[in-house]
Amino acid sequence: MGVAATPEELEAVAELRSSDWDLLVPMTELKPEKPASSHNYFPVNSQQKWTHVRLNMFPDGGIARLRVYGVGHKDWTAADPKEPLDLVAMAYGGACVGFSNAHFGHPNKMIGVGPPRSAADGWETARRPDRPPVLELNGDGELLIPGCEWAVFRLAHPGVITQIEVDTTYFKGNSPASCSLDGCILTTQEEEDMIRQKWDLPGHRWKALLPVTQLSPHRSHVLDSLTLELQDVVTHARLTICPDGGVSRLRLKGFPSSICLLRPRDKPMMRFSVKAGFRSNL
Repeated sequence: MGVAATPEELEAVAELRSSDWDLLVPMTELKPEKPASSHNYFPVNSQQKWTHVRLNMFPDGGIARLRVYGVGHKDWTAADPKEPLDLVAMAYGGACVGFSNAHFGHPNKMIGVGPPRSAADGWETARRPDRPPVLELNGDGELLIPGCEWAVFRLAHPGVITQIEVDTTYFKGNSPASCSLDGCILTTQEEEDMIRQKWDLPGHRWKALLPVTQLSPHRSHVLDSLTLELQDVVTHARLTICPDGGVSRLRLKGFPSSICLLRPRDKPMMRFSVKAGFRSNL
């Protein structure tokens, strides 16, 4: 026969406040039989924001890794209005929403947390098939580079970009020859349309932020407002590299604006209201 829990044990259970936790994944059987099947993935339908998660295992045993995938969120109301922030940071909610090539590494890696750890911790494309064995120079002494590759990002918050960092650290023999950056303003519906159309966005919708700029291998390139061509509010940014290669980090620092790009499942509208002091053509 069993015994009842002691008052002390009941108090310890109450401290867990289990009734206050929302269930994200119900009790589910794990599959540890083979290495190939030991990775268990579970969809989560919740659209709420969370700061903590609790993992329960039954009855006991070992778990090697826990990964929680999602979109980061930042409390922008608490941000210092005088301090520039990385508007495309994954930790804040930035995300890659389109790319031309990601053969060796996804563009999302460029907006990850912290410095790059290796060449595998960045965006790297395959070599373009139309790239000649030897690149020639034009009359101005510039390389004639056929084709390019691109990646489009939704900013974590619409804002004005005042500094761009393009880091090619670890890409010593396969960094791009040059890069450029464009920005635009899109509604949620327009973004969804562009994803379906593989970002066949009319050229006039993109506004140049950074002109074609030469890159060096294994180096961080920081470009400030004196180099940038646009001081407008944008919701999306497109990094273009020529002709191909790898970029380990992309940082787009600036100031969030009160323009509001509403996410899917929110009200289908968009409000434009730029804070005083920003240079904007809106």
